[in-house]
Amino acid sequence: MPRARKGSAPRKGGQRRRGGARSSAQADSGSSEDEAASEARSTTSDCPSLLSTAAEDSLGGDAVDEQGQQEDLEEKLKEYVDCLTDKSAKTRQGALENLRLALASRLLPDFLLERSLTLADALEKCLKKGKGEEQALAAAVLGLLCVQLGPGPKSEELFHSLQPLLVSVLSDGTASPAARLHCASALGLGCYVAAADVQDLVSCLTCLEGVFSRSCGAGGSTAPAPLHGLFCATLQAWALLLTICPSTHISHILDRQLPRLLQLLSSETVNLRIVAGETIALLFELARDLEEDLIYEDMDALHSALRTLATDSNKHRAKADRRRQRSTFRAVLHFVEGGECEEETVRFGLEVLYVDSWARRRIYAAFKAVLGSGMHHHLQNNELLRDIFGLGPVLVLDATALKACKISRFEKHLCNAAAFKARTKARSRVRDKRADIL
Repeated sequence: MPRARKGSAPRKGGQRRRGGARSSAQADSGSSEDEAASEARSTTSDCPSLLSTAAEDSLGGDAVDEQGQQEDLEEKLKEYVDCLTDKSAKTRQGALENLRLALASRLLPDFLLERSLTLADALEKCLKKGKGEEQALAAAVLGLLCVQLGPGPKSEELFHSLQPLLVSVLSDGTASPAARLHCASALGLGCYVAAADVQDLVSCLTCLEGVFSRSCGAGGSTAPAPLHGLFCATLQAWALLLTICPSTHISHILDRQLPRLLQLLSSETVNLRIVAGETIALLFELARDLEEDLIYEDMDALHSALRTLATDSNKHRAKADRRRQRSTFRAVLHFVEGGECEEETVRFGLEVLYVDSWARRRIYAAFKAVLGSGMHHHLQNNELLRDIFGLGPVLVLDATALKACKISRFEKHLCNAAAFKARTKARSRVRDKRADIL
């Protein structure tokens, strides 16, 4: 990450080593933003038979011989790395997909450090000469490499070597929308993790602005449907970089970009409307850290647009989309009017992460989108994520301690039964016709 951020004023959830985790028994309550981002970044690929289910079996579950399993996994990964230079595009895509699955589900920094140059060369060829799906997978693997390696010389060198290609594919209107989408995500995540110079941050922000600003110019409604996912991913990557942007840039960005974001609130795509609303809330959060009594000149129009979306009941929109939109924009409107960001909890293992700001929500969603089901594993073991969310050193627990903390199946059954009974009573009171009379 750019070092200049250390001199800026601290912002809630926007910098590393801020905030923290507290012990709790609350369950994971993922946000609709996480689901939208995961859908926008989903990757599909046909893997060749030589890279089949044996790899997936080696990636999941606890093995009796952990050391032996690790060795088997590394052997498989070596095969995948070798397949990245194969003449067959299908074989290369299969290798990229299996690498993506492995890097998302396991922490392998030592293995990757030894082969960082080999991987960089292979990904460069995939981005240069590959088409569509291959470029998308290569960009996804690049983002995961940065997450695995963390901030440092190796990841910075990797990002600098591939940044021009990411920008080139992202800016190419003839490239596959899926490839451009993943390049936007990789550009944002790579800059967030690996870039150490403020100029790199500014150049990435400018590149991303240039893409989603085109959708703003079109009002978000005349843009082709395949590009809506690209605009969502680009705006999310841009918002992620705002969380580490120097404070001197925030006011200027707010004045320049807020009118464009207001245009996106009228987009035909629910995901784009939601991302635009969440980005508006994030901008206000960052600006209020600099000026507590922030007053936007066109605040009435902003409140009106947010209130309309928070109470939208148009029948031509899907019921699930209306519900998700209303929930998001109620929270956005409440925050813009001076309220607090709704707190969410994420439980993993014996720990709980509190997501209590729009900046932390955007950061969490960005990593969740690329790590998928491996997010909890990385929260437990990846020093980068634990540093970002203020979770402290990795917890080292032996089997005896884990067994002592584990709840028995019978105790879980009792808890679920009690929760079900309480929920049924509460709903019955609301549904009872006599409640209307009372």
